[in-house]
Amino acid sequence: MKPLLYTFRRCPYAMRARLAIAASGVDVEQHEVVLRDKPAGLLAASPKGTVPVLCLPDGRVIEQSLDIMLWALATRDPQRWLADRAGALALIADNDDGFKRDLDHYKYAERFPEHPASHYRQRGERFLARLEAMLAQQAHLGGMQPGLADAALFPFVRQFAHVDKAWFYAAPYPRLIAWLDDWLASPLFATVMQKT
Repeated sequence: MKPLLYTFRRCPYAMRARLAIAASGVDVEQHEVVLRDKPAGLLAASPKGTVPVLCLPDGRVIEQSLDIMLWALATRDPQRWLADRAGALALIADNDDGFKRDLDHYKYAERFPEHPASHYRQRGERFLARLEAMLAQQAHLGGMQPGLADAALFPFVRQFAHVDKAWFYAAPYPRLIAWLDDWLASPLFATVMQKT
């Protein structure tokens, strides 16, 4: 019996879980969830009803995307994504807290009318500038090779870029833009975005 991953193709949390699973080579069955019609199996395993959720054959349930990534890479890590685990976890925490909040306010600015979208974009840019500075020192967020931080942050930078692509591609973040484009063109990303 294989582990079962409940996922949603465009969800950045589910995307990063799938990236780590694919990079690990662990054989996992995937179930694409229709968010307006969540399957009973998902809700039984995880009443919060959000994806991703990984159900293991021994009955354990992993409900957080980062924990799914770490499970997959602890099982197999052929590309050594965990080489800079401590640094990666600190950067991911900053992404998942502050940057994700700024991203949501920017993407859904009409829900937060206290400020224009540009205000929320500028707040998010603090994190983009930090990533740009890191990439000026090394080829990837994880060091000389892609690692856990790269895969965990890529879906969120992608989402930020997609809010206003013209603005993003004209922004003063050439290394971050090249990094994002490399991930978008990667065979790994193409694999995890295939419709099931």
